[in-house]
Amino acid sequence: MAASLPRVSQPRQSGSPAGADRRPTTLSLFTGAGGLDLGLEVAGFAVAGCVELDADCRATLAQNSPWPVLENGDLTARGPEDVLLELGIAPGELTLVSAGPPCQPFSKASQWRSGQTEGMAHRYASTLHSLVEIIEASLPRIVLIENVTGFLRSGSGNGISGLDVLTAGLSRVNVKNDVRYQANVFTFDAADYGVPQHRRRVFVVASREGGDFTLPVATHGRALAATGGTRFSTAWDAIGDLASCDDGPAATGAWAKLLPSVPEGENYQFHTTRGDGESLFGWRTRYWTFLLKLAKNRPSWTIQANPGSATGPFHWSSRRLSLRELARLQTFPDRWAFAGGETAGRRQIGNAVPVAVGELLGFEIRRQLLRHSIEDGPLTNIPKQRTDCPAPEEPACVPDDYLKLRGQHPEHPGAGLGPGAKRRIDVSAPANA
Repeated sequence: MAASLPRVSQPRQSGSPAGADRRPTTLSLFTGAGGLDLGLEVAGFAVAGCVELDADCRATLAQNSPWPVLENGDLTARGPEDVLLELGIAPGELTLVSAGPPCQPFSKASQWRSGQTEGMAHRYASTLHSLVEIIEASLPRIVLIENVTGFLRSGSGNGISGLDVLTAGLSRVNVKNDVRYQANVFTFDAADYGVPQHRRRVFVVASREGGDFTLPVATHGRALAATGGTRFSTAWDAIGDLASCDDGPAATGAWAKLLPSVPEGENYQFHTTRGDGESLFGWRTRYWTFLLKLAKNRPSWTIQANPGSATGPFHWSSRRLSLRELARLQTFPDRWAFAGGETAGRRQIGNAVPVAVGELLGFEIRRQLLRHSIEDGPLTNIPKQRTDCPAPEEPACVPDDYLKLRGQHPEHPGAGLGPGAKRRIDVSAPANA
Protein backbone atom coordinates (compact mmCIF):
# COMPACT_ATOMS: atom_id res chain seq x y z
CA MET A 1 0.00 0.00 0.00
CA ALA A 2 1.05 3.62 -0.46
CA ALA A 3 2.81 5.21 2.47
CA SER A 4 0.76 7.58 4.60
CA LEU A 5 1.63 11.26 4.70
CA PRO A 6 2.01 13.11 7.97
CA ARG A 7 -1.08 14.81 9.37
CA VAL A 8 -1.87 16.52 12.64
CA SER A 9 -5.06 17.19 14.55
CA GLN A 10 -5.04 20.59 16.22
CA PRO A 11 -7.02 23.85 16.03
CA ARG A 12 -6.28 26.04 12.99
CA GLN A 13 -5.77 29.76 13.38
CA SER A 14 -4.69 32.19 10.68
CA GLY A 15 -3.23 35.60 10.19
CA SER A 16 -1.54 35.80 13.58
CA PRO A 17 1.58 37.98 13.83
CA ALA A 18 4.88 36.33 14.61
CA GLY A 19 5.07 35.15 18.20
CA ALA A 20 1.35 35.69 18.87
CA ASP A 21 0.71 31.99 19.56
CA ARG A 22 2.68 28.79 19.93
CA ARG A 23 2.35 27.70 16.33
CA PRO A 24 5.40 27.87 14.06
CA THR A 25 5.43 31.04 11.97
CA THR A 26 6.25 31.70 8.34
CA LEU A 27 7.15 34.83 6.41
CA SER A 28 6.09 34.47 2.78
CA LEU A 29 8.18 36.16 0.08
CA PHE A 30 7.04 36.40 -3.56
CA THR A 31 3.73 35.07 -2.23
CA GLY A 32 1.78 35.15 -5.50
CA ALA A 33 -1.77 33.88 -5.04
CA GLY A 34 -0.88 32.12 -1.78
CA GLY A 35 -0.85 28.45 -2.75
CA LEU A 36 2.26 27.52 -0.76
CA ASP A 37 1.07 29.52 2.23
CA LEU A 38 -2.40 27.99 2.25
CA GLY A 39 -0.76 24.58 2.43
CA LEU A 40 1.63 25.65 5.18
CA GLU A 41 -1.30 27.04 7.14
CA VAL A 42 -3.12 23.70 6.91
CA ALA A 43 0.09 22.09 8.18
CA GLY A 44 -0.07 24.26 11.30
CA PHE A 45 1.97 27.35 10.43
CA ALA A 46 0.83 30.89 11.21
CA VAL A 47 1.44 33.28 8.31
CA ALA A 48 3.26 36.25 9.85
CA GLY A 49 3.32 38.30 6.66
CA CYS A 50 3.31 38.27 2.87
CA VAL A 51 5.58 40.24 0.56
CA GLU A 52 4.37 40.41 -3.05
CA LEU A 53 5.01 42.94 -5.82
CA ASP A 54 2.05 42.16 -8.11
CA ALA A 55 -1.05 44.22 -7.29
CA ASP A 56 -3.51 41.55 -8.48
CA CYS A 57 -1.87 38.96 -6.23
CA ARG A 58 -2.00 41.35 -3.28
CA ALA A 59 -5.70 41.90 -3.94
CA THR A 60 -6.26 38.14 -4.05
CA LEU A 61 -4.52 37.72 -0.70
CA ALA A 62 -6.41 40.61 0.87
CA GLN A 63 -9.86 39.37 -0.17
CA ASN A 64 -9.27 35.73 0.82
CA SER A 65 -7.15 35.76 3.96
CA PRO A 66 -6.37 37.74 7.13
CA TRP A 67 -2.62 37.50 6.49
CA PRO A 68 -0.67 40.78 6.76
CA VAL A 69 0.30 41.87 3.23
CA LEU A 70 2.82 44.67 2.66
CA GLU A 71 1.56 47.40 0.36
CA ASN A 72 5.06 47.90 -1.05
CA GLY A 73 6.18 44.40 -1.95
CA ASP A 74 9.25 45.26 -4.03
CA LEU A 75 12.07 43.52 -2.15
CA THR A 76 14.68 44.92 -4.52
CA ALA A 77 13.72 48.50 -3.62
CA ARG A 78 13.62 48.34 0.16
CA GLY A 79 15.91 47.11 2.89
CA PRO A 80 15.23 43.81 4.65
CA GLU A 81 15.21 45.46 8.08
CA ASP A 82 12.44 47.78 6.87
CA VAL A 83 10.34 44.76 5.79
CA LEU A 84 10.76 43.03 9.14
CA LEU A 85 10.06 46.21 11.09
CA GLU A 86 6.82 46.85 9.20
CA LEU A 87 5.63 43.31 9.93
CA GLY A 88 6.76 43.39 13.56
CA ILE A 89 9.21 40.51 13.17
CA ALA A 90 12.37 40.40 15.27
CA PRO A 91 15.60 38.71 14.12
CA GLY A 92 15.66 35.03 15.02
CA GLU A 93 11.93 34.96 15.81
CA LEU A 94 10.62 33.31 12.64
CA THR A 95 10.30 29.59 12.25
CA LEU A 96 10.27 29.66 8.44
CA VAL A 97 10.92 31.91 5.48
CA SER A 98 9.16 30.53 2.40
CA ALA A 99 9.75 31.92 -1.07
CA GLY A 100 9.00 31.28 -4.72
CA PRO A 101 11.26 33.77 -6.53
CA PRO A 102 10.22 34.70 -10.09
CA CYS A 103 10.86 31.71 -12.36
CA GLN A 104 11.19 33.61 -15.67
CA PRO A 105 15.01 33.58 -15.58
CA PHE A 106 15.04 29.77 -15.54
CA SER A 107 11.85 28.69 -17.33
CA LYS A 108 11.42 26.38 -20.33
CA ALA A 109 9.18 28.99 -21.94
CA SER A 110 12.17 31.32 -22.10
CA GLN A 111 14.26 28.51 -23.54
CA TRP A 112 11.73 27.81 -26.29
CA ARG A 113 11.57 31.47 -27.32
CA SER A 114 15.30 32.22 -27.35
CA GLY A 115 17.04 28.86 -27.42
CA GLN A 116 18.29 29.19 -23.84
CA THR A 117 17.26 30.45 -20.45
CA GLU A 118 18.60 33.83 -19.40
CA GLY A 119 19.50 32.59 -15.93
CA MET A 120 21.18 35.12 -13.71
CA ALA A 121 21.39 37.58 -16.62
CA HIS A 122 17.60 38.09 -16.42
CA ARG A 123 16.37 41.32 -14.81
CA TYR A 124 14.30 39.36 -12.25
CA ALA A 125 17.29 37.33 -11.04
CA SER A 126 18.26 40.09 -8.58
CA THR A 127 15.35 38.92 -6.44
CA LEU A 128 17.55 36.02 -5.29
CA HIS A 129 19.98 38.49 -3.75
CA SER A 130 17.07 40.21 -1.99
CA LEU A 131 15.91 36.83 -0.70
CA VAL A 132 19.33 36.13 0.82
CA GLU A 133 19.29 39.57 2.46
CA ILE A 134 15.94 38.80 4.12
CA ILE A 135 17.28 35.46 5.33
CA GLU A 136 20.30 37.16 6.88
CA ALA A 137 18.21 39.87 8.51
CA SER A 138 15.61 37.46 9.98
CA LEU A 139 17.74 34.31 10.55
CA PRO A 140 14.74 31.95 10.49
CA ARG A 141 15.08 28.40 11.77
CA ILE A 142 14.23 27.05 8.32
CA VAL A 143 14.20 28.28 4.71
CA LEU A 144 11.90 26.80 2.03
CA ILE A 145 12.35 27.84 -1.62
CA GLU A 146 10.49 26.68 -4.75
CA ASN A 147 11.36 27.17 -8.41
CA VAL A 148 11.34 25.55 -11.84
CA THR A 149 13.91 22.87 -12.68
CA GLY A 150 15.90 25.41 -14.70
CA PHE A 151 16.89 26.92 -11.35
CA LEU A 152 19.55 24.20 -11.20
CA ARG A 153 21.06 25.06 -14.60
CA SER A 154 23.05 28.05 -15.76
CA GLY A 155 21.69 30.12 -18.62
CA SER A 156 23.29 32.87 -20.64
CA GLY A 157 25.46 35.50 -18.98
CA ASN A 158 28.16 34.24 -16.63
CA GLY A 159 27.10 30.60 -16.48
CA ILE A 160 25.93 30.77 -12.85
CA SER A 161 22.71 29.03 -11.86
CA GLY A 162 20.10 30.25 -9.42
CA LEU A 163 21.13 27.51 -7.01
CA ASP A 164 24.75 28.70 -7.22
CA VAL A 165 23.71 32.20 -6.16
CA LEU A 166 21.53 30.89 -3.35
CA THR A 167 24.12 28.51 -1.88
CA ALA A 168 26.87 31.14 -2.09
CA GLY A 169 24.58 33.59 -0.30
CA LEU A 170 23.75 31.08 2.43
CA SER A 171 27.46 30.41 2.90
CA ARG A 172 28.09 34.13 3.48
CA VAL A 173 25.21 34.25 5.96
CA ASN A 174 26.69 31.26 7.81
CA VAL A 175 30.14 32.82 8.14
CA LYS A 176 28.88 36.22 9.26
CA ASN A 177 26.29 34.94 11.74
CA ASP A 178 27.74 31.66 13.02
CA VAL A 179 24.84 29.58 11.67
CA ARG A 180 24.79 26.46 9.47
CA TYR A 181 22.24 26.81 6.68
CA GLN A 182 22.84 23.87 4.35
CA ALA A 183 20.75 23.50 1.19
CA ASN A 184 18.86 20.21 0.84
CA VAL A 185 17.87 20.23 -2.84
CA PHE A 186 15.27 17.91 -4.33
CA THR A 187 13.01 17.75 -7.38
CA PHE A 188 9.69 15.98 -7.51
CA ASP A 189 6.45 15.71 -9.46
CA ALA A 190 3.42 16.90 -7.50
CA ALA A 191 1.35 14.08 -9.02
CA ASP A 192 3.39 11.59 -6.98
CA TYR A 193 1.69 12.94 -3.84
CA GLY A 194 -1.91 13.14 -5.06
CA VAL A 195 -2.00 16.48 -6.89
CA PRO A 196 -4.09 15.96 -10.06
CA GLN A 197 -1.38 17.55 -12.20
CA HIS A 198 2.08 16.60 -13.37
CA ARG A 199 4.13 19.52 -12.08
CA ARG A 200 7.83 18.96 -11.59
CA ARG A 201 9.55 21.61 -9.48
CA VAL A 202 12.73 22.15 -7.47
CA PHE A 203 12.60 22.75 -3.72
CA VAL A 204 15.35 23.83 -1.36
CA VAL A 205 15.05 23.32 2.40
CA ALA A 206 17.77 24.67 4.70
CA SER A 207 17.87 24.60 8.49
CA ARG A 208 19.71 27.15 10.62
CA GLU A 209 21.16 24.22 12.59
CA GLY A 210 22.25 22.42 9.42
CA GLY A 211 19.88 19.43 9.64
CA ASP A 212 19.12 17.05 6.78
CA PHE A 213 15.72 16.94 5.11
CA THR A 214 14.34 14.15 2.93
CA LEU A 215 11.12 13.64 1.00
CA PRO A 216 8.64 11.01 2.09
CA VAL A 217 8.09 8.14 -0.32
CA ALA A 218 5.61 8.77 -3.14
CA THR A 219 2.01 7.97 -2.28
CA HIS A 220 0.39 7.92 -5.74
CA GLY A 221 1.27 6.50 -9.13
CA ARG A 222 0.87 3.75 -11.71
CA ALA A 223 3.45 1.49 -10.09
CA LEU A 224 1.81 1.87 -6.69
CA ALA A 225 -1.64 1.17 -8.12
CA ALA A 226 -0.33 -1.98 -9.79
CA THR A 227 0.68 -3.35 -6.39
CA GLY A 228 -2.49 -2.44 -4.52
CA GLY A 229 -1.61 1.16 -3.71
CA THR A 230 -3.11 4.46 -4.80
CA ARG A 231 -3.31 5.53 -8.43
CA PHE A 232 -2.58 9.05 -9.62
CA SER A 233 -5.30 11.60 -8.98
CA THR A 234 -6.87 12.44 -12.32
CA ALA A 235 -8.39 15.44 -14.03
CA TRP A 236 -11.79 13.77 -13.64
CA ASP A 237 -11.25 13.38 -9.90
CA ALA A 238 -10.56 17.11 -9.65
CA ILE A 239 -13.00 18.71 -12.07
CA GLY A 240 -15.42 16.01 -13.25
CA ASP A 241 -18.21 17.46 -11.12
CA LEU A 242 -17.79 20.81 -12.90
CA ALA A 243 -18.21 19.41 -16.41
CA SER A 244 -21.91 20.30 -16.68
CA CYS A 245 -21.94 23.56 -14.75
CA ASP A 246 -18.61 25.32 -15.28
CA ASP A 247 -18.18 26.03 -18.98
CA GLY A 248 -14.83 27.69 -19.55
CA PRO A 249 -13.96 30.16 -22.32
CA ALA A 250 -13.98 28.97 -25.92
CA ALA A 251 -10.69 28.26 -27.62
CA THR A 252 -9.60 31.11 -29.87
CA GLY A 253 -6.96 31.81 -32.48
CA ALA A 254 -5.92 30.27 -35.78
CA TRP A 255 -5.92 26.68 -34.49
CA ALA A 256 -9.13 26.70 -32.43
CA LYS A 257 -11.19 24.79 -34.99
CA LEU A 258 -8.52 22.08 -35.26
CA LEU A 259 -8.60 21.35 -31.52
CA PRO A 260 -11.73 19.10 -31.63
CA SER A 261 -9.87 16.72 -33.96
CA VAL A 262 -7.19 16.07 -31.31
CA PRO A 263 -8.13 13.13 -29.02
CA GLU A 264 -8.08 13.34 -25.25
CA GLY A 265 -4.56 13.12 -23.83
CA GLU A 266 -2.92 14.05 -27.15
CA ASN A 267 -1.36 17.17 -28.63
CA TYR A 268 -0.46 18.35 -32.14
CA GLN A 269 1.77 15.28 -32.58
CA PHE A 270 -1.38 13.27 -33.24
CA HIS A 271 -1.43 15.11 -36.58
CA THR A 272 2.07 14.06 -37.68
CA THR A 273 3.38 11.06 -39.60
CA ARG A 274 4.01 9.33 -36.25
CA GLY A 275 0.47 9.92 -35.01
CA ASP A 276 -2.84 8.50 -36.13
CA GLY A 277 -4.29 11.69 -37.55
CA GLU A 278 -3.51 13.75 -40.62
CA SER A 279 0.07 14.72 -41.45
CA LEU A 280 -0.28 18.45 -40.74
CA PHE A 281 2.90 19.12 -38.75
CA GLY A 282 6.45 17.85 -38.40
CA TRP A 283 7.17 15.58 -35.43
CA ARG A 284 8.41 17.57 -32.40
CA THR A 285 8.60 20.82 -34.37
CA ARG A 286 6.18 22.62 -32.06
CA TYR A 287 6.21 23.15 -28.30
CA TRP A 288 4.77 20.26 -26.29
CA THR A 289 1.70 22.14 -25.06
CA PHE A 290 0.58 23.11 -28.59
CA LEU A 291 -3.04 21.83 -28.86
CA LEU A 292 -2.49 19.69 -25.75
CA LYS A 293 -5.73 18.28 -24.35
CA LEU A 294 -6.56 16.79 -20.97
CA ALA A 295 -7.45 13.13 -20.60
CA LYS A 296 -10.14 12.49 -18.00
CA ASN A 297 -8.39 9.41 -16.62
CA ARG A 298 -4.94 10.97 -16.13
CA PRO A 299 -3.44 13.88 -14.21
CA SER A 300 -3.38 17.20 -15.98
CA TRP A 301 -0.18 18.44 -17.52
CA THR A 302 1.46 21.48 -15.96
CA ILE A 303 -0.83 24.51 -15.78
CA GLN A 304 0.68 27.47 -17.65
CA ALA A 305 0.77 31.02 -16.28
CA ASN A 306 0.74 32.92 -19.58
CA PRO A 307 -0.68 30.59 -22.23
CA GLY A 308 -1.03 31.58 -25.85
CA SER A 309 -4.23 30.88 -27.74
CA ALA A 310 -3.00 27.42 -28.80
CA THR A 311 -1.29 26.54 -25.50
CA GLY A 312 -2.82 23.75 -23.44
CA PRO A 313 -3.80 21.93 -21.49
CA PHE A 314 -7.31 22.37 -22.89
CA HIS A 315 -10.46 20.77 -21.53
CA TRP A 316 -11.41 17.42 -23.08
CA SER A 317 -14.44 19.17 -24.60
CA SER A 318 -12.10 21.37 -26.70
CA ARG A 319 -12.38 24.60 -24.74
CA ARG A 320 -10.14 26.48 -22.38
CA LEU A 321 -10.29 25.58 -18.73
CA SER A 322 -12.20 27.90 -16.42
CA LEU A 323 -10.45 29.62 -13.53
CA ARG A 324 -12.20 27.32 -11.07
CA GLU A 325 -11.07 24.24 -12.99
CA LEU A 326 -7.50 25.52 -13.12
CA ALA A 327 -7.61 26.26 -9.40
CA ARG A 328 -8.90 22.74 -8.66
CA LEU A 329 -6.00 21.24 -10.62
CA GLN A 330 -3.69 23.33 -8.40
CA THR A 331 -5.60 22.07 -5.31
CA PHE A 332 -6.88 25.51 -4.29
CA PRO A 333 -10.09 25.36 -2.24
CA ASP A 334 -13.23 26.56 -4.03
CA ARG A 335 -13.56 29.47 -1.60
CA TRP A 336 -10.34 31.02 -2.95
CA ALA A 337 -11.14 33.70 -5.55
CA PHE A 338 -8.63 35.41 -7.84
CA ALA A 339 -8.62 39.17 -8.33
CA GLY A 340 -7.97 41.10 -11.51
CA GLY A 341 -10.02 39.29 -14.13
CA GLU A 342 -9.52 36.28 -16.40
CA THR A 343 -5.95 36.89 -17.60
CA ALA A 344 -4.69 37.91 -14.16
CA GLY A 345 -6.37 34.89 -12.60
CA ARG A 346 -4.76 32.48 -15.05
CA ARG A 347 -1.37 34.03 -14.38
CA GLN A 348 -1.78 33.75 -10.62
CA ILE A 349 -2.96 30.15 -10.74
CA GLY A 350 -0.28 29.07 -13.21
CA ASN A 351 2.50 30.60 -11.10
CA ALA A 352 1.26 29.12 -7.83
CA VAL A 353 2.59 26.19 -5.84
CA PRO A 354 -0.17 23.58 -5.45
CA VAL A 355 -1.73 23.95 -2.02
CA ALA A 356 -1.29 20.24 -1.33
CA VAL A 357 2.47 20.57 -1.93
CA GLY A 358 2.68 23.30 0.70
CA GLU A 359 0.74 21.05 3.07
CA LEU A 360 3.06 18.11 2.37
CA LEU A 361 6.25 20.10 2.92
CA GLY A 362 4.87 21.94 5.94
CA PHE A 363 4.10 18.72 7.77
CA GLU A 364 7.47 17.22 6.80
CA ILE A 365 9.35 20.30 7.99
CA ARG A 366 7.52 20.14 11.31
CA ARG A 367 8.20 16.42 11.69
CA GLN A 368 11.83 16.28 10.54
CA LEU A 369 13.29 19.66 11.50
CA LEU A 370 11.05 20.92 14.31
CA ARG A 371 10.66 17.45 15.86
CA HIS A 372 6.90 17.87 16.29
CA SER A 373 4.73 14.83 16.85
CA ILE A 374 2.70 14.41 13.67
CA GLU A 375 -0.07 11.87 13.14
CA ASP A 376 -0.16 9.93 9.87
CA GLY A 377 -2.99 10.46 7.42
CA PRO A 378 -3.83 11.70 3.90
CA LEU A 379 -3.32 15.25 2.73
CA THR A 380 -6.52 17.27 2.97
CA ASN A 381 -6.13 19.26 -0.26
CA ILE A 382 -5.99 16.43 -2.80
CA PRO A 383 -9.23 15.40 -4.55
CA LYS A 384 -11.26 12.38 -3.58
CA GLN A 385 -10.77 9.67 -6.18
CA ARG A 386 -13.87 8.92 -8.24
CA THR A 387 -15.05 5.70 -9.88
CA ASP A 388 -17.42 7.19 -12.48
CA CYS A 389 -14.95 8.41 -15.13
CA PRO A 390 -16.68 8.42 -18.56
CA ALA A 391 -15.16 7.11 -21.77
CA PRO A 392 -13.00 9.52 -23.82
CA GLU A 393 -14.69 12.00 -26.12
CA GLU A 394 -14.71 11.03 -29.80
CA PRO A 395 -12.42 13.33 -31.85
CA ALA A 396 -13.94 15.25 -34.74
CA CYS A 397 -12.79 15.21 -38.35
CA VAL A 398 -10.20 17.74 -39.44
CA PRO A 399 -11.93 20.78 -40.97
CA ASP A 400 -11.25 21.38 -44.65
CA ASP A 401 -9.41 24.63 -43.91
CA TYR A 402 -6.55 22.66 -42.30
CA LEU A 403 -6.35 19.84 -44.84
CA LYS A 404 -4.32 22.11 -47.11
CA LEU A 405 -1.47 21.57 -44.64
CA ARG A 406 -1.49 17.84 -45.34
CA GLY A 407 1.81 16.51 -46.69
CA GLN A 408 5.32 15.49 -45.70
CA HIS A 409 6.79 17.76 -43.05
CA PRO A 410 10.41 17.66 -41.83
CA GLU A 411 10.77 16.23 -38.33
CA HIS A 412 12.86 17.70 -35.56
CA PRO A 413 16.44 16.64 -36.35
CA GLY A 414 17.21 15.43 -32.84
CA ALA A 415 18.69 16.56 -29.54
CA GLY A 416 21.23 19.34 -30.00
CA LEU A 417 20.41 19.79 -33.70
CA GLY A 418 17.21 21.85 -33.64
CA PRO A 419 16.76 25.61 -34.14
CA GLY A 420 17.12 26.29 -30.42
CA ALA A 421 20.49 24.55 -30.29
CA LYS A 422 21.61 26.43 -33.39
CA ARG A 423 20.67 29.73 -31.77
CA ARG A 424 22.75 28.79 -28.72
CA ILE A 425 25.71 27.94 -30.93
CA ASP A 426 25.37 31.20 -32.87
CA VAL A 427 25.28 33.22 -29.66
CA SER A 428 28.34 31.52 -28.15
CA ALA A 429 30.47 31.35 -31.29
CA PRO A 430 33.57 33.61 -31.31
CA ALA A 431 33.29 36.71 -33.47
CA ASN A 432 36.09 35.50 -35.80
CA ALA A 433 34.70 31.97 -36.15
